[in-house]
Amino acid sequence: MVGTDDVEVERVLRAGLLGCDCGGELRPWGRASERALRDAGGGEDRRAPRRSRCSSCRRTHVLLPVDSLLRRRDAVGVIGAALTARARGSSIVRVAARVLGVPFATVRGWLRRFALVADALRARFTVLAHELDPLLGAIGATSSAVGDAVEAIGRAARAAALRLDPGDAWQFAVAATGGLLLCNTSCP
Repeated sequence: MVGTDDVEVERVLRAGLLGCDCGGELRPWGRASERALRDAGGGEDRRAPRRSRCSSCRRTHVLLPVDSLLRRRDAVGVIGAALTARARGSSIVRVAARVLGVPFATVRGWLRRFALVADALRARFTVLAHELDPLLGAIGATSSAVGDAVEAIGRAARAAALRLDPGDAWQFAVAATGGLLLCNTSCP
């Protein structure tokens, strides 16, 4: 996961400041296939993410920006808005889909997947929040597992913003899960 500023991503990649899981250095290696990222209202941002190759293990990596989730067409801000609405108690998926400009079935899929991984996400982000802010008190329970997970993500993002750098809470969640926040092949 990398930032959303293409110029900065290119700079750190060429400077050898990005590392592979094996400890090697990532180097420029072309671009991935172009993809469309749908934002609020149904508009699309077409982009071809940067690829890199490890100088040690020779594996290639797609450098996905933190405003995107792995294998999801919609921007994390749009997905986060639907998850936040559900955490606040909204059960009207059709209205959320219409407001966000996203198909009903897509929003329903996000909510179902998030509900399946909510407990694991709550646990992970609660630990992360306390690692970032050791003086943080208990994170109170809400009325649902989805609400608890969204609350833990928000508290961890706030702790990160206070300690590191202010930023978008959902982009922080994407970075902390390596883009796997809603991935259906493995739990973050």
